[in-house]
Amino acid sequence: MSKNIGIIGCGWLGLPLAQSLKEHGHTVYGTTTTTDKLTLLQDSGIVPFQVCLSEGGISGNIQEFLANNEVFIINVPPKLRGATSENYVDKMRHLYSAIKTSAIKKVIFISSTSVYGAAQGTLTEDTLPQPTTEAGKQILASENIFRNDSDLNTTIIRFGGLIGPDRHPVYQLSGRKDLTNGDQHINLIHLNDCIRVIRSVLKKDLWDHVFNAVYPHHPTKRDYYTEEAIKRGLVPPNFLDNSTEKIDKIIKSNHYNVKNYLFHTSIIS
Repeated sequence: MSKNIGIIGCGWLGLPLAQSLKEHGHTVYGTTTTTDKLTLLQDSGIVPFQVCLSEGGISGNIQEFLANNEVFIINVPPKLRGATSENYVDKMRHLYSAIKTSAIKKVIFISSTSVYGAAQGTLTEDTLPQPTTEAGKQILASENIFRNDSDLNTTIIRFGGLIGPDRHPVYQLSGRKDLTNGDQHINLIHLNDCIRVIRSVLKKDLWDHVFNAVYPHHPTKRDYYTEEAIKRGLVPPNFLDNSTEKIDKIIKSNHYNVKNYLFHTSIIS
């Protein structure tokens, strides 16, 4: 198992991941886009670098950052909305070019189950991704930038909806009226399990794989978000009795290594 690990993107997932890897004996190098967060990374025992990806290129000392690492974790979500939206694929192409000038051969790409788009039923890693949203399309294209390079050992982890401290969809759904997707099933995963799945890939040297990572409990949105809102003292969302949203999916993993992974943090509060 590699000792030196680089994480590009030390945000909601990346920072606690870096802290966890450090606690398990790794030397962790992490990036942030802002100067004021460099101290936070350093105080957490992470070797900090200020690096910023854009569709026009990379600013910051990316080569020094890459030179220190044996494994590279790409944890950069797309930013495709608002005035600051950028082409995610272009950003990943710049990052790929930088990696290719380094000695890094092992990459973990943090992806999303959004790549499955409007597919219905039980979906596994054997399901052909057919994204329908712009984010899903760009994430899948970015996965392939790294997967198609036979000189890189790239593992893709497709997480379901992320929940954890200060992050839960019920806050956005509270009080909303006449929602049409109440009969759909949820596909969520807690931050703690995200970190443990990544650590499992590193510990077991699971390279050149694709993993779906979703907690194996899939109540309907109507049942789940109603209960979660009540537990938090929020106004439950209102779902129409007869759902008009026909797309429903349950995301699982068929991969034998993921089947051996035991989830530790329930999505039920």
